[in-house]
Amino acid sequence: MGHELLRSLGDAPARDDMALLLARTRAVAPEDTETWEFPADVSVVAAARKAAAGQLAAWGLDELSFTTELVVSELVTNAVRYAGGPIGLRLIRGDVLVCEVNDPSNTQPRLRRARWSDEGGRGLFLIAQLGLLDLSL
Repeated sequence: MGHELLRSLGDAPARDDMALLLARTRAVAPEDTETWEFPADVSVVAAARKAAAGQLAAWGLDELSFTTELVVSELVTNAVRYAGGPIGLRLIRGDVLVCEVNDPSNTQPRLRRARWSDEGGRGLFLIAQLGLLDLSL
């Protein structure tokens, strides 16, 4: 394909190195996504869990509710606590269920190991141990 593209440019010599970037994306159908926005208030964590569980029920994915509510609870709580609002929550149904939480912070969540006497700091670590967390941007 690259050679065909270069031939289509004609006989003009290349004046510099060239790079060709091809990307194939798959559009997600609107009925396979649901998005919510919440203010940065600790009271919205329960509303976010309820919204996610309701959408999973509508999609017939009730068996994923417990785990998804755990992930939503942890990520929304962290966003409220450390980033402020507004906080976005999006579920994407496909081959796998994707749960995304976004906030206005420019910093990435930090995974840490809490000491036995710490009151918090275990949520992201536990979710990561279950293989349910991707902190990539």
